[in-house]
Amino acid sequence: MPAAPEDTVLHRLENNVSWITLNRPEAMNAVTRAQRERVVALLDDASADPAVRAVVLTATGRGFCAGADLRGGPAGGGDRVAGDVARMIRLGAQRLITAVLDCEKPVIAAVNGTAAGIGAHLALACDLVIAAEGARFIEVFVRRGLVPDGGGAYLLPRLVGPQKAKELMFFGDAVPAAEAARLGLVNRVVAAEELQTAAREWAERLAQGPTRALAMTKQLVNASLDGDRAAALAAEATAQEINMTTADANEGVASFVERRTPKYLGR
Repeated sequence: MPAAPEDTVLHRLENNVSWITLNRPEAMNAVTRAQRERVVALLDDASADPAVRAVVLTATGRGFCAGADLRGGPAGGGDRVAGDVARMIRLGAQRLITAVLDCEKPVIAAVNGTAAGIGAHLALACDLVIAAEGARFIEVFVRRGLVPDGGGAYLLPRLVGPQKAKELMFFGDAVPAAEAARLGLVNRVVAAEELQTAAREWAERLAQGPTRALAMTKQLVNASLDGDRAAALAAEATAQEINMTTADANEGVASFVERRTPKYLGR
């Protein structure tokens, strides 16, 4: 019997932080369809739940995520019809990455080990990335004769530029955590035993922040490279207009005037 999704993707809510943990260490956390659906659902829940104000995405064992579990798909049968593969990618890998990008709460990747293929893109789609010293990032697709999926050709050039993105994707070489930090793929590199603590510190700090302002800031930054200056400035003005109706914005201004530390409620 296959393991239940609740066992292969662990979840807990702690101090307003939603902890999502891939838990198939024997498979280096190669992600199955069931795991993918649970992660997507948990990220959707995080957006809608006022009690969740930050998210940490991490994994157990030596691997963060070794990519898609190619053995976990449906049994073969019938001829492939034009459009089948595109549909599978759109509803699968792309949907997973989009769930991270569109989550209305800040998402931190705590990368404990190898992040390969869609696993690398899952980490890079997060708002902040903390990696253990032994972590590696691998654009493994070329090794299998495949085109990158899960938004890789969208994410990587925006992080490292087109030439470096092509180098990583053309050769499929492993990028150690320290080099990933130098390239701008990773925010911080810490010792393996410090990874959970570092992720917790950042997540709980974010969870005490102005949640709606953070959501709109995330949206503005994510959209900034896709449009022109006029569109970016218009979106910024609209975000400011909306945010000024929130309790946290009023609290931030009041605390400044009153010379005290603000107490944000995420509303």
